[in-house]
Amino acid sequence: MAKWRKKGIALLKIAISLVLIYFVFTKVDFREVWAILQKSRPVYIGLALVFFIASKVFSAFRLNLYFHRLGVLLTQKSNLRLYLLGMFYNLFLPGGIGGDAYKGYIIRKKFEVGTKKVVAVLLLDRLSGMLLLFVYACLLAMGLNDRLLSDYRILFGLGTVLGILVFWLLNKRFFEYVFPVFWKSVGYSALVQGLQLASLYCILCALSVENHILAYLFVFLISSIVSVVPLTIGGIGSREVTFYYGALWLGLNQDTSIGISMTFFLITAIVSLLGAYFHLRKPELSVGSGGNNRS
Repeated sequence: MAKWRKKGIALLKIAISLVLIYFVFTKVDFREVWAILQKSRPVYIGLALVFFIASKVFSAFRLNLYFHRLGVLLTQKSNLRLYLLGMFYNLFLPGGIGGDAYKGYIIRKKFEVGTKKVVAVLLLDRLSGMLLLFVYACLLAMGLNDRLLSDYRILFGLGTVLGILVFWLLNKRFFEYVFPVFWKSVGYSALVQGLQLASLYCILCALSVENHILAYLFVFLISSIVSVVPLTIGGIGSREVTFYYGALWLGLNQDTSIGISMTFFLITAIVSLLGAYFHLRKPELSVGSGGNNRS
């Protein structure tokens, strides 16, 4: 029964992704989007790829902070392999075992650690990233020259402070066993999301986008938040729809916006596909000693 339920969920996600993609391409001229992509500058695409890979490396480091607090002293090399395999599962095998679920399963199987604590740190790792997406989005919203958003600049500022405070209180009250790494994990999250913004900026340069840079970055952050909602395959469709409506709202070029979204997804897919190697040859998990994250 559980097997059929997983297959049903996977098919539903695929169907939603296809419907959203179809909807977007009934609203924009795909030939124009393709023409924009064909004119992209490879050097900037390469830089975008480098920044994206760097963001994932630091994201893996952040997760290992939490693992070490549970006494799971994975080396950074082992953790990176496991993280890359999780990326592959999240994007290419959504109906089987998700990336986070697989990482949790392996950690519980190999190390004597409670299920609740493993699930908690995986959730906190995700929430830490979401927090910085929200913070950066609020900061960019304060800088945008938009009539609607400009009326709420004070609220965006308060939202930034309140978001960090609430997450701090949540960690201190319910997850004291990982609380000592709170600020370090937030620092990693700031670096991760900053590198992804740098990756998106390189994509803008690759597509020769010179105007409304902050607006495109803002829409990207909102699309990243939306894509976390597990309704589609790896955010396919939901990200494009967000870019489409964000372009309508902020007066951006819709074809260019969809081109940006597609380019970012292709970079994500290329990096995630590397995890197929560890699907065929499961990574050996090595451990270090003490509290140091050594490779």
